Amino acid sequence: MGLSLNIDISATSFFKPVTVVQFVLEFLNLRDTSRPLTDRDRVKIKKALRGVRVETNHQEDQIRRYKITGITPVPMSQLIFPVDERGTRMSVVQYFMQRYKYNLQYTSWPCLQSGSDARPVYLPMEACKIVEGQRYSKKLNDKQVTNILRATCQRPQQREQSIREMVLHNKYAEDKFAQEFGINVCSDLVSVPARVLPPPMLRYHDSGKEKTCAPSVGQWNMINKKMINGGIIDNWACVSFSRMRPEEVHRFCCDLIQMCNMTGMSVNPRPLVDNRSASPNHIENALRDVYRRTTEMLGKQGHEKQLQLLIVILPEVSGSYGKIKKVCETDLGIVSQCCLPRHAARPNKQYLENVALKINVKVGGRNTVLERAFVRNGIPFVSEVPTIIFGADVTHPPPGEDSASSIAAVVASMDWPEITKYRGLVSAQPHRQEIIEDLFSVTKDPQRGNVNGGMIRELLIAFRRKTGQRPERILFYRDGVSEGQFSHVLLHEMDAIRKACASLEEGYMPPVTFVVVQKRHHTRLFPEVHGRRDMTDKSGNILPGTVVDLMICHPTEFDFYLCSHAGIQGTSRPTHYHVLYDENHFTADALQSLTNNLCYTYARCTRAVSVVPPAYYAHLAAFRARYYVEGDSSDGGSTPGSSGQAAIAREGPVEVRQLPKIKDNVKDVMFYC
Repeated sequence: MGLSLNIDISATSFFKPVTVVQFVLEFLNLRDTSRPLTDRDRVKIKKALRGVRVETNHQEDQIRRYKITGITPVPMSQLIFPVDERGTRMSVVQYFMQRYKYNLQYTSWPCLQSGSDARPVYLPMEACKIVEGQRYSKKLNDKQVTNILRATCQRPQQREQSIREMVLHNKYAEDKFAQEFGINVCSDLVSVPARVLPPPMLRYHDSGKEKTCAPSVGQWNMINKKMINGGIIDNWACVSFSRMRPEEVHRFCCDLIQMCNMTGMSVNPRPLVDNRSASPNHIENALRDVYRRTTEMLGKQGHEKQLQLLIVILPEVSGSYGKIKKVCETDLGIVSQCCLPRHAARPNKQYLENVALKINVKVGGRNTVLERAFVRNGIPFVSEVPTIIFGADVTHPPPGEDSASSIAAVVASMDWPEITKYRGLVSAQPHRQEIIEDLFSVTKDPQRGNVNGGMIRELLIAFRRKTGQRPERILFYRDGVSEGQFSHVLLHEMDAIRKACASLEEGYMPPVTFVVVQKRHHTRLFPEVHGRRDMTDKSGNILPGTVVDLMICHPTEFDFYLCSHAGIQGTSRPTHYHVLYDENHFTADALQSLTNNLCYTYARCTRAVSVVPPAYYAHLAAFRARYYVEGDSSDGGSTPGSSGQAAIAREGPVEVRQLPKIKDNVKDVMFYC
């Protein structure tokens, strides 16, 4: 197509142009301004305001601007500094009164600090206002995310109209630089050819009324269907950290277990030990107590098995999820299912069904598989020979966490030819490093010499143990790589895959296809005619399965845009798949169809998802691992100062502390949780 101009709408958050005092009151949710700030509050404010520009308002004729570098460790009533060359010292409160006739009110609060530590400038918070137009780059909490989505979410027709208005507003025809270079910008959106791939048939258990299912517009339901492989749970327990009454907890557990059994699982209707209620302040002790009691009970019964599932009802106040997952998955080795009290108190059928889907895969079951997996050579490029599908992602700490490690996650399919069960591994690595370090590693052992390891090698071994065969094909979906890093990531990570294979068996070199998965781009696809039922889904977006591989794609390389999911709100963002290396010689049709079909095998819902599941699971696994080192800043959102990310790494060259070891029985389910 030649040169194109990509225009889209972006939204981000900014600091409100309010006084610093007002910001602090809102940020810390304070009402009593007379009490001093705690050390925890002070650290939170320091992290939130570091680098922010403020202007002073204590001089009527003069406004000065400063950049905040820190906050003083003591209140300004105790802050004394030299005011002249003779060494005369004065407190900030006295100085402002004497110099500016300004009577400071918040004397128990610390001062903002600007300048260097050698020559600091102290600024009382009440004398400063945040300069307008500064971007807030730190992590937003759940409420803020909801608000920004509500404010900026636009249906496809509105978004397209906004883009058209922007093009007219920019007046490219009158731009003198465009004229001098002879550039004309068309004011219309480009029309591109697209295809809509058909959804795959899904297979369910033969005992259900419906043995197969044809998804409609990217979704389906579990009515009259039973899971293809229902999990078996003999031993389970429940602990509630909420204010729900014991009888409500009992009723919820009964309803949930009944739904599990109705949808194809086999679950003991009675818990191993009585349901327990505990205070949110004693989460770790309560979890350990349940584990101890259940282990003792099983020991008395002569069982070697351990607790298979722990149902956890979360507290009403958010902030406990990460701690629960960390204790269960790294200390105790328990598979857990967390439920919010507002849902558990009044569960509807759809909610119970969704939770049952999650529980089934956590205990080793499978919800559904592609119908073509049961046909000889039914899935092109997968059914012919044993094939392993990898997903990999790296998550980086939020801005401002300069000493925290990045976390890499790799998942791989463990069943063939169904490709629905995955195993996950995680690894900490240097701050903001995109290349995955631990794909393959060699360590020196005093007794054994060089020892081969790494995530790829471990997952290839696990695949062979589970299926009895070694993979003869590798498909590697790599999430989160920007265009500028393509060659760097490909060079290092393909080399690691090769070495991992060669370390298992001499001459073992299965062909590899390396695909980068990108969601962070500004390409949006709109239906040619808005509102036409044969061209749009219920939300007004393009139909699930829409694929574009011409005109707006790379002129020589193998890439395509696939919108595999049905829109819910706003404008759907298609996923960009870019094939960097292909030894399996996929045709465009084959890789597009396989990728689209895999999007219907995501275990946690009865919808096609927007990103191919192995990449999605890797993303979830990497986020889960951050809880293992942070304890929790999950559902609390924007909580500067409470993060424990520095527990993984300290400032220095590349000193990275290992993640807590994940119990082996959790590696297969951590990303389903």
